[in-house]
Amino acid sequence: MKTPPQRVLPVLEKMKKAYQLWRLIHERLPKTQRYTIGNRIDKLFVESIEAIVTAGFLPPAEKLPWIRSALRKNDTKQVFIQLLWETKTLDDKDYIDLATTLADVGKDLGGWNGKLTKQNSAPTSVGAKK
Repeated sequence: MKTPPQRVLPVLEKMKKAYQLWRLIHERLPKTQRYTIGNRIDKLFVESIEAIVTAGFLPPAEKLPWIRSALRKNDTKQVFIQLLWETKTLDDKDYIDLATTLADVGKDLGGWNGKLTKQNSAPTSVGAKK
């Protein structure tokens, strides 16, 4: 019997896609980069996915720290990946594919962060006492 697919957050789908691409790239990195910056990028991917999944299950008021953590980790990954490209460790195609996907993830996380920030700072109701 086949189970129906679970509904997954679009931002999580994009992050998973980026991670699958990263795993293929990570395997091809020279050992000196694979076991240093490559492993650090890998760890940031796993931590980002964990933060997104956690935020997805929390009530709106508790999501912000997890979303902001995922944003920071995504930005850090982008810098490290750019560094690999600038040092000619990563070819142009892999860099463009990965950077584009991570930029989309960043936009989604930024939008989610902005939406929740507005919701959490909105006045409770007109005429309510402070």
